[in-house]
Amino acid sequence: MRLGFKFASKSNTFCAHSSLPIFPSSVPCFSRSFSSVSKNITFPGKKNLSLWVQRVGYKTETQLSDKMESGKEIQEINRSLYAAIEPYSTGFLKVSDVHTIYWEQSGNPNGYPVVFLHGGPGGGTSPSNRRFFDPEFYRIVLFDQRGAGKSTPHACLEENTTWDLIDDIEKLREHLQIPEWQVFGGSWGSTLALAYSESHPDKVTGLVLRGIFLLRKKEIDWFYEGGAAAIYPDAWEPFRDLIPENERESFITAYHKRLNSDDLEIQYAAARAWTKWEMMTAHLLPNEENIKRGDDDRFSLAFARIENHYFVNKGFFPSDSFLLDNVDKIRHINTTIVQGRYDVCCPMMSAWDLHKAFPEADFKVVPDAGHSANEPGIAAELVAANEKLKNLAKNKTLKYES
Repeated sequence: MRLGFKFASKSNTFCAHSSLPIFPSSVPCFSRSFSSVSKNITFPGKKNLSLWVQRVGYKTETQLSDKMESGKEIQEINRSLYAAIEPYSTGFLKVSDVHTIYWEQSGNPNGYPVVFLHGGPGGGTSPSNRRFFDPEFYRIVLFDQRGAGKSTPHACLEENTTWDLIDDIEKLREHLQIPEWQVFGGSWGSTLALAYSESHPDKVTGLVLRGIFLLRKKEIDWFYEGGAAAIYPDAWEPFRDLIPENERESFITAYHKRLNSDDLEIQYAAARAWTKWEMMTAHLLPNEENIKRGDDDRFSLAFARIENHYFVNKGFFPSDSFLLDNVDKIRHINTTIVQGRYDVCCPMMSAWDLHKAFPEADFKVVPDAGHSANEPGIAAELVAANEKLKNLAKNKTLKYES
């Protein structure tokens, strides 16, 4: 039997096959996600299929490995973002004398709870964040961390530490009367997800982590002290040139001074430069819409001030390797790590270190992606990771009910 599979890309379409030429008029082609492959199709064995896959590429291999088990029938796993949805409830929760955080819920009000932890810190949430989750299955909780997004006071650094945010997550969980929940976080969100899970492992049913950031000195130095400049010298120079030469020994310190200036215009100028540097490096290929976020003074001020505040204070962790040192506390939690191979913001060394410390977690490297969760390959792996946790949860429920 000859099988032809059709793969769509931005620039071209091609078919891969096992041996003989494929003629479009006589051989069916299937979409990249293999969503239309008949459940009756079987393969002679995983080994032979793997050899065939090697000619197609890594991305296909990871997709197929998600759908097969010991050469048995292909099992469908959705890898496509879900349709845009609106929240069914929103609100504000006062978490301290200073801070009030914005929260929202979407999807199924009676569904399986999952909380989305945004990046930055200071980045805030956006409607597209809801699309990683099946809205018929999940009760999707998004919230803006202290000082970010719709939370108030805007860009406030007072009482704003990792441990405050962990307490906020617990306060929100209790406020929404959720006993336990799945946790999803990328970039700084992965940092916070690890810190929260290690603090409250009994409240976490599963973890999906993307673009791993452990907030170690070598990671901060790489991105903010000139390492990544070797790859993006054109993007680096405006970031560098805002700082006089006599202050360039530490860009983190120099920006901290300006982001906390009494002059709001000095704050805005520093915030724009800081934010544009990150936005210009967040995708494998430049994303103009993302870069334009650096021109939004309100967004940039919270993003830059809060990030810098956390980095100056080393994440408020007691040691450089704190998150890795406490992995034993979460080893029992079903976890997937998704990492873009060419992530410049949070280079793969951190994901690799976490993978070695936490080999029980699924480790997915996307070979043609940078940092952003919105890159196609990364988005596909994130959706698939949620689908796997969804299936595990369904199976547990069925066993319990039976």
